[in-house]
Amino acid sequence: MQAEVLLAYCAFAAVSVVSPGPATVLAIRNALSGSMRGVFYGALGNMAGLFCLSAASMLGLGVLLRTSATLFLAVKIIGAAYLFYLGFKQLRGRASIVIDDAGAMPQRAAWSYFREAVGLALTNPKPILFFAALFPQFVAPSAPLLPQFFVLTGIFMLMSLCSLHIYALMARQARNALTRPRVVRWVDRVTGAIFVSFGAALLALKRIAP
Repeated sequence: MQAEVLLAYCAFAAVSVVSPGPATVLAIRNALSGSMRGVFYGALGNMAGLFCLSAASMLGLGVLLRTSATLFLAVKIIGAAYLFYLGFKQLRGRASIVIDDAGAMPQRAAWSYFREAVGLALTNPKPILFFAALFPQFVAPSAPLLPQFFVLTGIFMLMSLCSLHIYALMARQARNALTRPRVVRWVDRVTGAIFVSFGAALLALKRIAP
């Protein structure tokens, strides 16, 4: 895998991972309830769900990446449209991380946190569209697929694990700020602008030669 392709993937993956979404809100809620243990098992469940989505995407890569340039262009446009959608959604405040004060909640079994996060990941449009539309863009069809699968998926999962814990720790340290609409509006604007810029960059991405 070429270094520039890997770096581009890391950039796209990082933007997708750090953008607030259902998994982020879940981690923040678990943290605000006083349970970093819940955040940890929830993050593991999210990783398991992401692995399943990535594996499902990889099963169709061999055919997808050897198809015509027209189909490649179609997938690229879908991916860019997805980024634009997320970007404008953030800019309009439709993906806010403002949450209600969760208060103290009783501790739950580790499996409960894990199962809840797996179900959330498997039904969350953000990672589904990422692995369906963006993930195939960074896999070279001329190289073995399995090593690329583990490298790219591992990077995404590790980023997700770190991101969720960072959000959770920030939530515990800035509990009051995270409930202020003015603060969250600026977070939404910055994140939205990043998504839109990466959508434009994806449109300029060239097809990997077989």
